[in-house]
Amino acid sequence: MQRASRLKRELQMLSTEPPPGITCWQTEERIDDLRAQIVGGVGTPYEGGIFSLEVKIPERYPFEPPNIRFLTPIYHPNIDNSGRICHDALKLPPKGAWKPSLNISTVLTSIQLLMSEPNPDDPLMADISSEFKYNKHLFNEKAKKWTQEHAVQKNKVRHSNSFPSTSVVRCVHGLDVAGSSARFLSWY
Repeated sequence: MQRASRLKRELQMLSTEPPPGITCWQTEERIDDLRAQIVGGVGTPYEGGIFSLEVKIPERYPFEPPNIRFLTPIYHPNIDNSGRICHDALKLPPKGAWKPSLNISTVLTSIQLLMSEPNPDDPLMADISSEFKYNKHLFNEKAKKWTQEHAVQKNKVRHSNSFPSTSVVRCVHGLDVAGSSARFLSWY
């Protein structure tokens, strides 16, 4: 019961006061299966990209961290090809930093920060980490290329089967979604 009421509060907060560049919503009627989007930071190789994430809430939340992974491919030393993320806030102590006082909003914000400031000393992708450390120009070129290929919306709203008609549709780059029954959580 604590999990459900806390998740409702967190989702309400995320819909009324989302962190800049982040949106999060529940899929279908399942409160434990969420989706999120993070806008790539200005001045990073991810600029202009919109990255989708899957957020699974465990039974013991908030005493266990959410399971979060990228659905959009991203070239990053701390994120593998399956979208898994190496971040202390997503692990329990003693190796991790998760604590019940953290929430979905703070974790998504910390992932957004990780995108801007990779941690090459704790990588999931050793080759990308090495490239980030020793050939940053090449790393930035590849990360920008992946962002263009996988995360940039080509002047259209991307619809997905995971959004039911009464769910959330995002307005990307100021485009109007006329005739939609969706409600907007945030504008990019």
